[in-house]
Amino acid sequence: MSLIKSISGIRGTIGGKPGEGLSPLDLVKFTASYATWAKQKSGNKKLKIVVGRDARISGPMVSSIVISTLTGMGCDVVNIGLATTPTTELAVTAEKADGGIILTASHNPKQWNALKLLDNKGEFLNAADGEKVLQIAEAEDFSFASVDELGSVTEKDYTEYHIQHVLNLKLVDRAVIEKANFAVAIDAVNSVGGIVMPALLEALGVKKIIEINCEPTGHFAHTPEPLPENLVETSAIVKENQVDVCFVVDPDVDRLVIINEDGSMFNEEYTLVAVSDYILKQTPGNTVSNLSSSRALSDVTERYDCTYNSAAVGEVNVVAKMKETGAIIGGEGNGGIIYPESHYGRDSLVGAALFLSHLAKTGLKCSALRKTYPDYFMSKNKIELTPDINVDVLLEKLQQKYSNEKVTTIDGVKIDFAESWVHLRKSNTEPIIRIYSEAKSEEEAKKIAQKVIDTIKEII
Repeated sequence: MSLIKSISGIRGTIGGKPGEGLSPLDLVKFTASYATWAKQKSGNKKLKIVVGRDARISGPMVSSIVISTLTGMGCDVVNIGLATTPTTELAVTAEKADGGIILTASHNPKQWNALKLLDNKGEFLNAADGEKVLQIAEAEDFSFASVDELGSVTEKDYTEYHIQHVLNLKLVDRAVIEKANFAVAIDAVNSVGGIVMPALLEALGVKKIIEINCEPTGHFAHTPEPLPENLVETSAIVKENQVDVCFVVDPDVDRLVIINEDGSMFNEEYTLVAVSDYILKQTPGNTVSNLSSSRALSDVTERYDCTYNSAAVGEVNVVAKMKETGAIIGGEGNGGIIYPESHYGRDSLVGAALFLSHLAKTGLKCSALRKTYPDYFMSKNKIELTPDINVDVLLEKLQQKYSNEKVTTIDGVKIDFAESWVHLRKSNTEPIIRIYSEAKSEEEAKKIAQKVIDTIKEII
């Protein structure tokens, strides 16, 4: 059993003893702690909190406990039921709520679930606020409401609201998408994307929609992280059905991966690159991605004489850098699109609508569009952590070893070479060290990663 407590939320496997997994008692403790933090933040007024969830098997159980705990803390709850992460974020601002909780473990397998915590802007908690919630939970410094102060529950569906919000974006061109007469496939890995993505495509004027794994049962048809090795069957379906493009989303629909018309991968790193190209072509401005994302975004940004900046990994860090630099588009190389014109959150609906607008206006096939961008190859590796590994000491030794190169330490250690880079950081969601490397050939990217992995093994 695993329970990971971080500023980005509380994530764990269902079952086990309290404190060892995401048990009902842990759900109560962390939900009550979040409610306590929100009360302190708002001056102890009566709170309104939005709750949404993905289609995980544990979702109904987790949702009922979280909602009951919030009402037990005196909060009024807007339960939006099965909803994507970006839908929940939008619902917070639409409801003028004091915060929100998204019940999803993103790309983790079905035995996992999590509480993702939002502030009153529908954005993830910053480091200080996240740490405060953890401190309250550690001290169990919360108090439940008396019978006359219990909260209420209202149920609403925000799916149509989200779709209409996307259609209203200036750079989403429904007319040109409809005219292109696209055939579009969508793989929603049997979660909430199966509800919202086909509905979005239909609203955008797509006449032929091929639904793959769109029943929101929570029984994931394949490993839910949308990586090439998990999408072999999906790619085969794409080739068989002669579609123009296939979108793949993770269980909470904040990551968007694209498969070309020939079944080849557009590459998750290039979702943000392509969407940014479309945005910058019409509204030039700054861009941001995290340290583990491809250099291709920097290259494309420079095509338009604009400025690219990098941020620490994590949506909250990317958003902070975007606000600081006034970026008009940003996100993460895992397929996360953040478009401030819409809201400051990764949103696959926004990404898909902008990409289809871009594809339609270019007149190119999906694979041909991909070839218009610089080629980089990334190698993504990880090392399982054991209790005897001191990550801080390990990263410090690596920093010393490569002190003659450009080293960035705002998030783990990133070593930039002339035509390549490698980034090592401890994951916020799994007990691992992630090792990402990028170069102009797949062989070179793997070679750089292996060299660093061998060095780590020597140190350990």
